[in-house]
Amino acid sequence: MSNTVIPQGYRSCLTLYETQRAIGLIKNLFLNRLSTALHLKRVTAPLFVDPASGLNDDLNGVERPVSFDVPASGSDAQVVHSLAKWKRFALAQYDFHVGNGLVTDMNAIRRDEELDNLHSIYVDQWDWEKVITREQRTIPYLEQTVNGIVGAICGTLYDLKDYFPALDVELCREVTFLTSQQLEDRYPGLTPKQREDAVVREYHTVFLEQIGGRLRSGSPHDGRAPDYDDWDLNGDLLFYDPLLDRALEISSMGIRVDAESLDRQLTLAGCDGRRALPFHKALLADELPLTIGGGIGQSRLCMLLLGKAHIGEVQVSLWDEETITACREGGVQLL
Repeated sequence: MSNTVIPQGYRSCLTLYETQRAIGLIKNLFLNRLSTALHLKRVTAPLFVDPASGLNDDLNGVERPVSFDVPASGSDAQVVHSLAKWKRFALAQYDFHVGNGLVTDMNAIRRDEELDNLHSIYVDQWDWEKVITREQRTIPYLEQTVNGIVGAICGTLYDLKDYFPALDVELCREVTFLTSQQLEDRYPGLTPKQREDAVVREYHTVFLEQIGGRLRSGSPHDGRAPDYDDWDLNGDLLFYDPLLDRALEISSMGIRVDAESLDRQLTLAGCDGRRALPFHKALLADELPLTIGGGIGQSRLCMLLLGKAHIGEVQVSLWDEETITACREGGVQLL
């Protein structure tokens, strides 16, 4: 059964050619703004990693990575889910100093992803990571960084409208900061995703903090791997999508675990076996820099800024027949 819903009467305000041109502009304009706001330099990143390194992102802990053997090296490889851990290693290897960071294009395959308006098995995002001091491992510093990212997004939209006056997308520059516990307290009868939809209808741009640990209800707001974000210092950046009348998550980000929070979260998650992996051993020994980082969805951002109804309008992927039919009948041109 298709999970795709096309708004009645939907028509893109851009032609196919204009859409392709606009995607290219967004990727250039936003990357420049983001790099300036956060002091980032672009680097080249891997498409796959050695599973024995512990560098692959486990996401919610249930997604299966795409794996394959490499006969020439006699080893196995995994397509990355994200670069959350690799980036931290790279900052140490490339000798980045406090206040500076890296940004890279990350492409991934998430084979277990459910397909709908916002989700595809193909993931493209800007993965970024920045070296910070121990004194900056605070909520105020996290929120300052979020405001910089939102400023880059809104500035990109402003630039884009100079090229495409037909765009009628509007974004709220003011960010509302709430914790996942505050959100549960506000909407106790709703599911986590329903809470996100409800809160962005009210505030439009929301950064939802502290995701991963259990709430008073006994369950976390959403799953988070225990070995990259500090669950007390992370969050998701949500924008209201009036076309779909729901929350559109643009970024998952946070201040990364230090030795103390990694030790605690591995135990809470029942993942103590990871302590022997190279990445985790280095972190527990304080051999890696303290960092903040995240991923910003490229296709998601293009959807938001171009007022698109389906992620397949801004990226090429594989879709089931029901989705293809629903999009064709709803006037959505899948790339």
